[in-house]
Amino acid sequence: MNYFAPSVETLIDEFAKLPGIGRKTAQRLAFHVLNLPEADAQRFAQAITGARASVHTCQKCQNLTDSDLCPICSNPARDAQTVCVVADPKDVAAFEKTREFKGLYHVLHGTISPLNNIGPEDIRIRELLQRIAEDNVQEVIIATNPDTEGEATAMYLARLLKPFGIRITRLAYGIPVGGHLEYIDEVTLTRALEGRREL
Repeated sequence: MNYFAPSVETLIDEFAKLPGIGRKTAQRLAFHVLNLPEADAQRFAQAITGARASVHTCQKCQNLTDSDLCPICSNPARDAQTVCVVADPKDVAAFEKTREFKGLYHVLHGTISPLNNIGPEDIRIRELLQRIAEDNVQEVIIATNPDTEGEATAMYLARLLKPFGIRITRLAYGIPVGGHLEYIDEVTLTRALEGRREL
């Protein structure tokens, strides 16, 4: 039974589709938005539509950006010979919080997951291989999550990258198995980065 007007129910339903948002939280968010002053509500809506319209992937690393190259790839102070491969854009943010990694990134936008019908052709592996072939990359750090899909992706990438004759490393296991990078604290992530190992 619906207790609210159809437009309110629709708003609640849309918030409930967000990851980690249950029905009660969605309801609270919907009422919060409805209670915003008109100008704030318009700004909120414009932020969503503006981001959807202008954000795309970086030509080099596949991270999200609103220009041709993301701020990391366009920074000449970064070490272009070291590329850290991550599954999602939020993993880049996790590494950047540590302020320890000075190289560049490559975002796969997912991991290999046969159970979810996600194969190597469904993520940004082709772009990584092209980048390794064209740029002077000396080391690839594979920083996928230490879960089944992340490990499968890491092993697959290691096999593909071996013929390039570059150093291929994996994050050390300071990160708990089954954990996700976005939830790991900066100290643990820094230790994992420092303790990476050859594959």
